Amino acid sequence: MKLRALSVLAGAAVLALGLAACSGSAEATGSDTAASSGSGFAVDENTLVFGVVPDSVDTETNYQPLMDYISEITGKTVEYHESTDYAALIEAAVAGKVDVASFSGFTYVTATNNGAKLTPISSIVTEEGQEPGYYSQAIVPADSDISSIEDFKGKKVCFVDPSSTSGYLFPSYNLIEAGIDPKTDITPVFAGKHDVSVQKVGEGVECEVGFAEDSEVEKSDAVKVIDETMVPGAPLVYSSTLPEDVAQELIDGLGEITIDDIIAAGIDGADTDSFRSVFYGTKPVDDAYYDLIRDICEETEAEQCQA
Repeated sequence: MKLRALSVLAGAAVLALGLAACSGSAEATGSDTAASSGSGFAVDENTLVFGVVPDSVDTETNYQPLMDYISEITGKTVEYHESTDYAALIEAAVAGKVDVASFSGFTYVTATNNGAKLTPISSIVTEEGQEPGYYSQAIVPADSDISSIEDFKGKKVCFVDPSSTSGYLFPSYNLIEAGIDPKTDITPVFAGKHDVSVQKVGEGVECEVGFAEDSEVEKSDAVKVIDETMVPGAPLVYSSTLPEDVAQELIDGLGEITIDDIIAAGIDGADTDSFRSVFYGTKPVDDAYYDLIRDICEETEAEQCQA
């Protein structure tokens, strides 16, 4: 299966085939761990805890208008759950400490494999007419002579996080396809965030080459892209333990909206260049949409996929 430079349409076609899963589905998996309030909420019935994969230093600021919108449609206070890394957000979801969240596809699969009760609603798109999905990009310093992933062998390679979809799982697959063992044929460096991975590759000291998502790569002129792979769009999810009426409000409010809908709801903070750069709207997705990630889990034997 060749994934490099996978188009949006091709990706959708592959996803529709329902590829084999590493283990379980989101709707069927989950431990008996209840939300800490005992009522289905992470805290209490007046509060929704919102978790986000910590992709960059601006993560909380970028998502504030969306949190304000969730508060508007549910009538509840929305608290930001700050995670130090991907693993911390996964642990919080498994423990029932998050009510609604923006995951990456890989963290969603990992969390549900380990008992988190989550249901996907939609995926954020950043441009009108766009379908869910974004690019994992292989990058090198702007003045580098490296022109292919095959040249990454023996190099210090920047990844984002062991649970990152575009910053580790798909890069690992592409390295394997290029005949490179991502554990023994390179020196892996985990940057923690996409913007940091881009920065370190641009500096060319800690990392000679690396990977990051396209939205962070395009902000830098210190690196250049030598390869890319389309990955499934990151899901907005809700805790399956939430009361049915609250879950339905989230489904109705987040299933298929645009930035104009959020602004019309009175969220003035959405009408900014910074929010427009990360959010245009949402498109519905379901658990089966992430079967491609489960298939890549099997291909790479990624430890994070295991329950």
